[in-house]
Amino acid sequence: MKTTLYSAILLTCLLFFYSCKEDKVEETPKKEIVEEVKPKPIIKYGFNFDNYKVINDTIKSGESFGIILDRHHVFYPKINEISTTIKDTFDVRKVRAGKPYTILASKDTLEKAQVFIYKHNRIESTIINFQDSLISAYKYRKPVTTIERAISGRIVDNFSNAIDTLGYGPTLAYEVADIYSWTVDFYRLQKDDTFKLIFEQKFIEDSIPVGYGRIKAAVFNHKGKDLYAYRYIADSIKGIPEYYDDEAGLLRRQFLKSPIKFQYRISSRYNLKRRIKLYGNRVRAHKGTDFAAPYGTPIMATASGTVTESSRRGGNGNYVKVRHNGTYSTQYLHMKRRKVRVGEFVQQGDVIGWVGMTGNTSGPHVCYRFWKNGRQVDPFREKLPTAKPMVDSLRPKYFEFIAPLKRQLDSIPFSEVKPLIEEFQEEEELKEEIEETIVKP
Repeated sequence: MKTTLYSAILLTCLLFFYSCKEDKVEETPKKEIVEEVKPKPIIKYGFNFDNYKVINDTIKSGESFGIILDRHHVFYPKINEISTTIKDTFDVRKVRAGKPYTILASKDTLEKAQVFIYKHNRIESTIINFQDSLISAYKYRKPVTTIERAISGRIVDNFSNAIDTLGYGPTLAYEVADIYSWTVDFYRLQKDDTFKLIFEQKFIEDSIPVGYGRIKAAVFNHKGKDLYAYRYIADSIKGIPEYYDDEAGLLRRQFLKSPIKFQYRISSRYNLKRRIKLYGNRVRAHKGTDFAAPYGTPIMATASGTVTESSRRGGNGNYVKVRHNGTYSTQYLHMKRRKVRVGEFVQQGDVIGWVGMTGNTSGPHVCYRFWKNGRQVDPFREKLPTAKPMVDSLRPKYFEFIAPLKRQLDSIPFSEVKPLIEEFQEEEELKEEIEETIVKP
């Protein structure tokens, strides 16, 4: 009996000991394994910026390519070698003050330049790599993302302000104005006229706007009438896009409505019975149309042709005359400065001079004169020729193409759009930068 009691007590003690041991093991904290997260390398322009000392700066007035590299410990024998090697790809003499650049330098105490990145604009750069014995220069273009936009607006005072209110820069307004420049007078749009646009907007790094792509379709409601425009390539061989209306009519005409794109008003029309107080209220015919505009505004050729006169004479001041064919010529008076010479061929829309006050004039404007068969006439009363229309065989395919675009345009609601102005405040500067001529390899 005692033996049995002792055995039971011993078994109980053993069970208690092992249970306490197990509890003690469970209470031992486990060590957490922390993995070190390495930062992602900074890859730009095809280089790992972590491997270099990165120096961002802007070319200052009087600085040259050689001066900049010399300051960063690349000396003139090497600079001359670089300039000579890459001259067919990039002319280092053409670097401009105000342009940003990046230098990738060594990370040692010398910090010697190894790569020079010259930024033409926010999209295009020229990279000059001289860190190895092999010197090279090539153009780099950042990837561009294109997004389709569909917007609508209402005219309060003018089209440019309506686009600005929606948060899009003036470049978009100019491009739309170009499409309708033969059919719509943008300074005669009425309050509460409406418009809808389908266009492409371009971005780099997914958020930085860098201009616009194609304007696919548009419609203006002016005086209760819908004026459609669709971008379409009718000639597949030439591949040149044109804009047509909803009846396959070509919007382009042989002549623009105005030699000034924006910011003008007609201050005096063609009038053979005009009386002038300054000359005793006598009749002095005005055989031109005066477009008042700010001093220095570009003046465009209203049609393609050859410059027959480019001179300064008497009351005309600085003027240019263009012969378009055997029937029509145009003349542009009172220019601040002329851009073209006699014998030069100009395309429709080319800038031929700038608004000024030369000759007999009391304010900045261009007097636009229109000649038909050697006689001055009023262009606004003439039935001017149109460009070559779409051939009948292409019309069915065209109507099939525009059908979904028309449905998309018609379905765009007229709603308030939050401004995006902060994204486009540098748009005009960007446009000028991208249009600059860049030396190609």
